[in-house]
Amino acid sequence: MSEGLRLDGRTALITGAGRGIGRACALAVAAAGARVALVSRTRPELEQLANEIAAAGGSATPLPCDVTDAADVARTVAEAGAVDILVNSAGTNVPEPFVEVPESHLDLLLAVNVRGTFLMAQAVARRMLDARCGGAIVNVSSQMGRVGAPNRSVYCMTKHAVEGLTKALAVELAPQGIRVNAVAPTFVETPLTARYLRGEFRDDVLGQIPLGRLAEPEEVAAAVLFLASPAAGMVTGESLAVDGGWTAR
Repeated sequence: MSEGLRLDGRTALITGAGRGIGRACALAVAAAGARVALVSRTRPELEQLANEIAAAGGSATPLPCDVTDAADVARTVAEAGAVDILVNSAGTNVPEPFVEVPESHLDLLLAVNVRGTFLMAQAVARRMLDARCGGAIVNVSSQMGRVGAPNRSVYCMTKHAVEGLTKALAVELAPQGIRVNAVAPTFVETPLTARYLRGEFRDDVLGQIPLGRLAEPEEVAAAVLFLASPAAGMVTGESLAVDGGWTAR
């Protein structure tokens, strides 16, 4: 691994670490030498991942947390100790026609994708500012934070919010040496997407990706690792597309 991508001596807090992109991010930053605080709602998944990281020679601590609960977020960040890197990967989606979206789904996506991202970034940024050692925040956005799509009105809205938050935080926190960026992947085959990435819809998705395939969680994690690492020391306020060319059309 390039020396510029090493994270030795740093602590990374990863939300949504139990599965999918978050899990891949945790494995990537651990392999790069970081101590990892693993955050999601489900302890068994975190403990399994912590054991896997330990078996590979890394260090990881399971920290179950509901990112939509401000008190739980504050407790979790305090338990994590000094945090040098935050990866905001917790997110959810409920694809459905705009006119059929119930308030419960609207509230769920806003709570997890926007409120959770904001609360965790705020809590970690406070610790970084107190420590006066800078840091890196990487928000997992989506190509849907750049474009629109049928049956994804709420998801698109929340990811556009994440993109805007990323830019605002990058400008505000840059004088204190805190870099804030986002990664915007296309469809990735994860437990979240597997239930609807099938049949005709899957074929339609593949037809809109110039590279002709879905992204792998590890490919998204590689982009996150770059943005979190010293190799991206002059990069802030950016959103790196990992979309196979979807938004280049």
